[in-house]
Amino acid sequence: MFQKTSFTTLIVGVFVVYVLHTCWVMYGIVYTKPCENPKFDNCLKPYLAGKTRLQLSIYTALRPNADGGHTLIHKEENFDVESKFERIVNVSLPKKTRKNGTLYAMVFVHQAGMSPWQDPRQVHLVTQLTTYMIPKPLEVSLISGEEAPKQLKRKTSTGGDSAVDRPVSHWRSRLTLNVVSEDFVFDRDFLPSDVHRYLKVFQNGKKMVYLPLLFVDELSNRVKDLMEINSTSIELPLTISYDTISLGKLRFWIHMQDAVYSLQQFGFTEKDADEIKGIFVDTNLYLLALTFFVAAFHLLFDFLAFKNDISFWKQKKSMVGMSSKAVLWRCFSTIVIFMYLFDEQTSLLVLIPAGIGSLIEVWKVKKAFKIQIIWKGVRPTFIFGKSDESERRTEEYDTLAMKYLSYLLYPMCIGGAVYALVFLRYKRYLDLPQQGSPTRISCRPIFFFLYFIFGADGQMKPPAGQLGNPVLE
Repeated sequence: MFQKTSFTTLIVGVFVVYVLHTCWVMYGIVYTKPCENPKFDNCLKPYLAGKTRLQLSIYTALRPNADGGHTLIHKEENFDVESKFERIVNVSLPKKTRKNGTLYAMVFVHQAGMSPWQDPRQVHLVTQLTTYMIPKPLEVSLISGEEAPKQLKRKTSTGGDSAVDRPVSHWRSRLTLNVVSEDFVFDRDFLPSDVHRYLKVFQNGKKMVYLPLLFVDELSNRVKDLMEINSTSIELPLTISYDTISLGKLRFWIHMQDAVYSLQQFGFTEKDADEIKGIFVDTNLYLLALTFFVAAFHLLFDFLAFKNDISFWKQKKSMVGMSSKAVLWRCFSTIVIFMYLFDEQTSLLVLIPAGIGSLIEVWKVKKAFKIQIIWKGVRPTFIFGKSDESERRTEEYDTLAMKYLSYLLYPMCIGGAVYALVFLRYKRYLDLPQQGSPTRISCRPIFFFLYFIFGADGQMKPPAGQLGNPVLE
């Protein structure tokens, strides 16, 4: 009565629903319903509409509540919300901060000519100027053992190799500030929850007025801007950037900032979070929306490719027309690349798919060589299946293709390895094999395919059995 729905159709349907739901959620984030009649009592009017003279003051403190004292590092006495600026100030680091401690910035927007600590109509935010991160491991020449000059200096200042194994306090050299400049009138009945925590309201006669919406852009804190703090770091530069921000972008930025924070709570490191930040900070919002759709479709196609690849190999009963050696070397190269990514502490966004791909390649090797695993207690026994006549002919073509291919690729691989060994620096010898093997292995199936189709005499001939798409991988 009902037609059977395929798994692919189901996945595509779920994907379409997901994209439509995401578009609806994004619309709800960037659009805020204004108060229809500003004269209503439930309307919140902007403090900036009164054109009050403002001042921006920035302090540093060892604690987020300023207990133990605070130090003024910068102030803009005639703070114009509409005018963007960038200032570079030198910040003196307390002794506790230099000893792997922390330091906070307290940003105030208050009435000009009045101390922010005494102004009842001030708004302020607290943010960390330091973060903890494991320093990049030292890299040396595998022949001479010589270290890079900057790394040698760091090793001397931090007191040896032990500092590499523990998180070290790093200085965030950028502080990016924003204020919503548009005179938006909120409706208290439709006040967005994401804006609510940044909203400070006071009674002005019969009107309810909200103070300036101040925002510290944490997404602009990138790993490339971090500076390692040590005992000799008496003073470090801080770039203070200010610009206006629209209400829609503010709400979007708040959600993205919360998402990055949640990922960090789930175990994402500063480096993992930095790659996600780069997606938002380094891209225009309209281009970012396009990137989202492209990335979503890329994810769908990746999933379908994995599914089709697994389905093909699951139904594969014979290796006729396919190179078993190419499957084996592809598995080897995938594992080497995965180990290299793992050793480099690459983002989980890259590492997890690479790990899944490695497991699939191992499974392919098991299918290609017809391996059966029999467990005798805790000791496995491997049994290899036999090849028929057609498969043996395929192996002959594979061996001959590898013979001709080796004349070109072996010198290239050896030359590349020698160059890398002499001129490049590594943390250990394990890092060296990744230089040559992936290139050779990724090219080899193409040469095998060409040789298998055209033959040694260059004449086109049909494959003896199933050719299969994986030859073109």
